[in-house]
Amino acid sequence: MAISFSLEGKSALVTGANTGIGQAIAVALAQAGADVAVAGRSEPTETLDLIAQTGRKAVNIKADFSSIEPVQRVIEEAVAGLGKLDVLVNNAGIIRRDDLLQFSEEDWDAVMDTNLKTLFFLSQAAAKGMVEQGCGKIVNIASLLTFQGGIRVPSYAAAKSGVSGVTKAMANELAPRGVQVNAIAPGYISTNNTAALQGDETRNRQILERIPTGRWGNPDDIAGAAVFLASPASNYVTGHVLAVDGGWLAR
Repeated sequence: MAISFSLEGKSALVTGANTGIGQAIAVALAQAGADVAVAGRSEPTETLDLIAQTGRKAVNIKADFSSIEPVQRVIEEAVAGLGKLDVLVNNAGIIRRDDLLQFSEEDWDAVMDTNLKTLFFLSQAAAKGMVEQGCGKIVNIASLLTFQGGIRVPSYAAAKSGVSGVTKAMANELAPRGVQVNAIAPGYISTNNTAALQGDETRNRQILERIPTGRWGNPDDIAGAAVFLASPASNYVTGHVLAVDGGWLAR
């Protein structure tokens, strides 16, 4: 059975892999046997080192995903560096918080452009090569706010809801051509982005009281799901949004 989860001989591209969830996914894919390219604005030195320690090839691609400008170049550099592209993980994203009645157009557009528009067009560019080779995996990082509205994050909720729709739309068209498209919806994960919530004693308590497992998730909890969706083990899974949330949505 272990062979079904192996990524030996595969090549993957992970966006936003400098720290946290993206880093954990990139390293886990390498541990499963894949060569990995990481793309983002920050220099992912630690991530590249961790990938290299697995014995797999690590490729760094500098890109700002606030617009679709670098999309084609990123795919071309990934293929040039890895030889091919079998797996794309769309993890890059941003969040802007403000009260609904004063939420700005600038913040709305920034989140929608990075979290949804670029995600779609990067997937489109990657899918063209995957269709040509007759196989591929696209894994989008959604959110609990794919299913819920949240508070003070209207553009983030809209974008992550859109990730679910785009995932299903892409799955419908690409499945007959050998490409599976799925998404992961992380729950409350302990990362730099959630440090303020964890540091708020009242909010932290409220969050933990709702999570049946009684703890915050960690990036490795998401990494395991990503390896599954990137591997042959998930060949009959497509158009699905997998919540990895400690039971939050079940409560």
